[in-house]
Amino acid sequence: MTNSFQIIGGKHRSRKFSFADAEGLRPTPSKVRETLFNWLQFETHGKTFLDLFSGSGALSFEALSRGAKQVVSVEKNTNALHFLEHNKQLLKADNLTIFQQDAFEFLDNKPKAPFDLILLDPPFNKNYLAKALKLISAHNFVTAGGKIYIESEFEITMEFLTTHFLTKTNISKQKKSGVVHYCLLDLIKTCV
Repeated sequence: MTNSFQIIGGKHRSRKFSFADAEGLRPTPSKVRETLFNWLQFETHGKTFLDLFSGSGALSFEALSRGAKQVVSVEKNTNALHFLEHNKQLLKADNLTIFQQDAFEFLDNKPKAPFDLILLDPPFNKNYLAKALKLISAHNFVTAGGKIYIESEFEITMEFLTTHFLTKTNISKQKKSGVVHYCLLDLIKTCV
């Protein structure tokens, strides 16, 4: 069976890509991707994205199609990585950098520059989300006034965020599709 996803909008709209059959890999459904990028409608062009737990790369390729300046994808599964590299070549996406690395090892190092948007879709039921948020905040992975997109098996609450995320933030958008909860966080700019 061939797994595939299709880009919804932007310059590569309707392009189809294959992805690996790997345990726990569930690409963001097209309906959810469409909602996310509608939320970000005027905020993708010229921005830098970090796609942790990249998996199929559906979010990375959608961001590239919609004018992202640079996308960094992090994926440790070798089979998934092979498909990411192949799809990058198909798209001739020089502004996509792929790391074969554990997401938490990647987050253990301070970034050269913070990202405008972080795409956070970890495997469900492994408590990865709380750990990732703590490291993103502790090492300043996102710009002041930046955004974080989250997919999770539970609804994100302000209580959860104040417990696991050290940076002031607001939940600007939140929805549910099937068993997937997804939301967009806005980081609050503070005067130093």
